[in-house]
Amino acid sequence: MRKYKRQIEQAKQKAENRTRLTLEAQLPMDELIAGARQDIEAFAAELGLTIIQRVMEAEIGQKVGPWGQQKTHRHGHQPGYVIYGGRKVSLERPRLRSREDKEVPLASYQAFQKDGKLQQAVARQLSRQCSTRDYEGAIDGCLKGYGIKRSSVSRHWKAATAKELEVLMQRPVPKDLLVLMIDSKFFGGDCLVAAIGVDGQGRKHVLGLWHGATENATVVKGLLEDLVSRGLESERKMLIVLDGAKALRKAVQMVLGEQAVVQRCRIHKMRNVLDHLPEEKQAQARWRLQAAWAQKDPKAAERDLRQTAKWLEASWPMAAASLLEGLEETLTVQKLNLPYTLSRILSNTNLIENCFSQAAQRTRQVKRWDGPRMILRWTAAALLTAEKHFRRIKGCEQLNHLQKALREPQTALTLKAA
Repeated sequence: MRKYKRQIEQAKQKAENRTRLTLEAQLPMDELIAGARQDIEAFAAELGLTIIQRVMEAEIGQKVGPWGQQKTHRHGHQPGYVIYGGRKVSLERPRLRSREDKEVPLASYQAFQKDGKLQQAVARQLSRQCSTRDYEGAIDGCLKGYGIKRSSVSRHWKAATAKELEVLMQRPVPKDLLVLMIDSKFFGGDCLVAAIGVDGQGRKHVLGLWHGATENATVVKGLLEDLVSRGLESERKMLIVLDGAKALRKAVQMVLGEQAVVQRCRIHKMRNVLDHLPEEKQAQARWRLQAAWAQKDPKAAERDLRQTAKWLEASWPMAAASLLEGLEETLTVQKLNLPYTLSRILSNTNLIENCFSQAAQRTRQVKRWDGPRMILRWTAAALLTAEKHFRRIKGCEQLNHLQKALREPQTALTLKAA
């Protein structure tokens, strides 16, 4: 009787030992020392696969249970794969069957097999300007795998960017935004309008994207309404920095009304004026505009700008008309009495222009845009990648001046609309 009890205890102990994940790697030291670097990397890759196998074996040991109380039983192996090293790697996966003779899935195998891991690996490479053709050569060659050809990589990239676009278009808008910048850029002949917000601590946030054939009021209105539905506080005063397009100003007026304190981008305004002038007069006009906008007193700045418009009127009436259109809204930062550093940063849309330039850099290898959805996916992925490296704006410690100015009811915030 004692003999049988001892055998039962020994069997239970062996079953418990099987449930523990232990791995002892016998390092071939002589070969590794004498070999090349790729030999060590290949050994490390194979060791990783061994760990994956042991994790699955440990889960099987737990699900089978102790000897004499088995809830399931082993059912051999079957060819399978896991996502490892940015590719699909073949291996033999163990199988389990229940007492009812039904397949029992392994949570560990499902976790190692998730498509999201391969999509993330593809996104990391392609967002750094690695093309789908070069992906196979860009990852380590110390491990054999599949699912890394151009067509497969393209499908994974499409899925990854679609998910990033969905995240961007659904995430809530921060509640403490002080500044909203809106600008547009053309990709593949189509217009994309993007919005970036700056919160009270000076942090920048990519808020949303909207697609249209042209930069019209309907497109911008759709973007603003989407932001409001996701939490943009339309009843609170906010500084809105726009380029010189009338469509943007009209859409802001329709959605945000008098709560929008609009600052027209001076760089866009100067560009529009200079485009109407001959090359020999552009330097003089640029100097006069910069000198006027450098005035701290908004009345003095407006006086100098109108004098510049009179100077232009005689020979270049279209340049003068371009300057006079929305002139008062180029002086909003002076009227808010903002410090110099903050005033310089918020008088133009350079923040969002920098994001667009990064997006253009990351999409420069695209040879053909396959419709608006592709443009949105790629741009969203590029903007979200750029957002990870955002720093707080210069002069962020001075944002309390802007916050205070926006709260004052007597501040001259209602400027003439376009």
